[in-house]
Amino acid sequence: MDQAGARRLTEFSHGAGCGCKIGPGKLAEILATITPATHPDLLVGTETGDDAAVWRLDADRALVATTDFFTPVVDDPRTWGRIAATNAVSDVYAMGGRPLFALNIVAWPSEVLPPDVLGEVLAGGADVGRDCGFAVVGGHSIDDPEPKYGLAVVGEVHPERILTNAGLRPGDALVLTKPLGVGIATTAVKAGTATAELLDAAVTAMCTPNAAAADAARTARAGGCTDVTGFGLLGHLRKMAAASGVDAVVETGAVPLLPGVRAQADAGVVPGGTRRNRDWVTEALDTAPGVTDTDVLLLADAQTSGGLLFGAEPARAAAAVSQLREEGVQAAVIGSVEAGAGRIRVRP
Repeated sequence: MDQAGARRLTEFSHGAGCGCKIGPGKLAEILATITPATHPDLLVGTETGDDAAVWRLDADRALVATTDFFTPVVDDPRTWGRIAATNAVSDVYAMGGRPLFALNIVAWPSEVLPPDVLGEVLAGGADVGRDCGFAVVGGHSIDDPEPKYGLAVVGEVHPERILTNAGLRPGDALVLTKPLGVGIATTAVKAGTATAELLDAAVTAMCTPNAAAADAARTARAGGCTDVTGFGLLGHLRKMAAASGVDAVVETGAVPLLPGVRAQADAGVVPGGTRRNRDWVTEALDTAPGVTDTDVLLLADAQTSGGLLFGAEPARAAAAVSQLREEGVQAAVIGSVEAGAGRIRVRP
């Protein structure tokens, strides 16, 4: 907020965006106590930890439903609204779907932050809807001492063209469509150590919709796909590898990073969510000589509005990366998929 004497939005946040998620280990314990819903038309539920639920309407149509919201990651309210909405709709793209409409989710300290600031947040969400071709209509709000914003999104997908966590195949190349480091970058903003270059790069990444990445994944005939958010690249890849019954190999030197984020990690500017992700994935992780602790933390960094991670036949994956780079998307082939049982091998 630029008004003299006004509090910065990020001052209200106890954590950084998707880094506020309940840790993957604790969440797994909670979900283990719940019996998954089953129905002949529930095509994707909770069993494989996918990004959204999918419900079949008929032979040619299925609905994709998801929700996501979080605390401020930047101080400009309209930018925060854009980031939160871009992040929420990403789950529809990760399932191979097209968004149709969304509802706002708002928690707001109405006695502390004025309504015009909330208006800017909502305008940012509406901007994303217009840019991505879906309508943002209504929603729900509560009074809360910590501001939170996001969307519940409904989209559509053909029942035979759904992309899921369980679709990785041995021999696939792994494609990542955005650089890592957003969690560390937003933590650096709160700590006052972020450079202008790092902040600008992080905001640009978080505000970039995954629509083009989803198109590239479909064109590449991707099997498995997810978006990389609060559980980090390693956390989401662990879920994919386990659901697909394969092993994954990640080459650290091929993974794109935000500028200056490694220096922040080396200095200890790392969110708690990133460390929780690292701890959770350790039991399924094999690191080769030359892979540093910082390398693993960067791969585990809790992302907000991260890119898509998908597997495709190597030539098609390379073509997808080339196409995305021509469109200005910082995509890369970062590894491969092998026969196995859910382990991740990290190499320099």
